[in-house]
Amino acid sequence: MEKKVGAEIEELPKTIVRRVVKEKLSQCSRNQDISVNKDSLLAFCESARVFIHYLSATSNDICKESKRQTIKAEDVLKALEDMEFPELVRPLKASLNEFRSKNAGKKAAASRIKEAKKRKIEEEPTVEGTDGESKDDVENDNDDDDDDNDKDEDEDEDKDEVENGGSDDLET
Repeated sequence: MEKKVGAEIEELPKTIVRRVVKEKLSQCSRNQDISVNKDSLLAFCESARVFIHYLSATSNDICKESKRQTIKAEDVLKALEDMEFPELVRPLKASLNEFRSKNAGKKAAASRIKEAKKRKIEEEPTVEGTDGESKDDVENDNDDDDDDNDKDEDEDEDKDEVENGGSDDLET
């Protein structure tokens, strides 16, 4: 089996890069179908990888300056400005807001479903046993039987204490 070098491990998925590049190029020249050469695709992949590393390092520096360990979206936006790519800030903010609003809708829907399930469980009637008693009644009957057994055991212990001349417990 062939071992991969560090750069190959960090390589971006070529199909996704190809799709992004073709989509952007088709917006620039709408009347032509543009194909992307294998070498140019590799150049795009490598350029994107280097850009992402640079953006990550700059965002990390901003985060550390703020004495935090987690990079926030604001750190990335500030890093883009520091790297002299301010033209990317506005579209990135728009994408981020769209993403957040979609996720907020998904989270709200998920919490409504969770609440509905919780209410359904709370509202379920008790399950009937085989002889018409509810499951709770059957369990309570079993508990009563246990209490009877406990009483019998207590009586046996009392008899043993009387026969042995008292208990081993010390009272203080």
